[in-house]
Amino acid sequence: MNPHRLRLTALALSLALAVPATAWGWAPPGADTHPAPLPVAGPKEATATFAGGCFWCMETAFEGVPGIRTATSGYCGGTEKRPTYEQVGAGLTGHAESVQVIYDPRLISTAQVLELYWHNSDPFSAEGQFCDRGHQYRPAIFYHDEVQHRLAVSTRKAIEARFKKKVVTEIVPYREFWTAEVYHQDFWRKDPERYHSYREGCGRDRRLAEIWGKEAGRATGVAASVSAH
Repeated sequence: MNPHRLRLTALALSLALAVPATAWGWAPPGADTHPAPLPVAGPKEATATFAGGCFWCMETAFEGVPGIRTATSGYCGGTEKRPTYEQVGAGLTGHAESVQVIYDPRLISTAQVLELYWHNSDPFSAEGQFCDRGHQYRPAIFYHDEVQHRLAVSTRKAIEARFKKKVVTEIVPYREFWTAEVYHQDFWRKDPERYHSYREGCGRDRRLAEIWGKEAGRATGVAASVSAH
């Protein structure tokens, strides 16, 4: 099934009524479809890039967390230059919906940022996350340096040992990140009803709770505000 139709199905289940195509990602009339500006890390900041299914939801995993300055939706892991949402969603470019995070390692460690990622994704679901299926929704860690690489590998091994299951999350070198269109950024703020209906219908939080229990959506020692989103 087309992944965009899966998003529509999730919303329909939640709302129990027909919803317009804009509800699962297509630009509503008048929306700003230009690529959003790309935030740049300062000299004492670091950058991390993750894919974990719908980028609307992955943004909220990091926004509002002390030490994290920005979380930007976009596309990573593909070959095409300046991909659009429609191209990525159709699986034409090799990109995954992703989120790029800029953080201050003096306030939140790289290990804690990585833990936030793990606890907001399903590490056992290949080729998609939750109700969104397809290579463009695959889970991935795009490491920027050897420290991130080492931590990603070691935590993946720890998760496999804990659950006694193979983790399918890709761990690959970061190459290039393209920001998503402006209307996708902070979507939970722009259209909270549609965002929450999609998230609930997709079963994201139910699945996260099944895997991680009380750890779902959180990192040790970080006062994450995911539940408020």
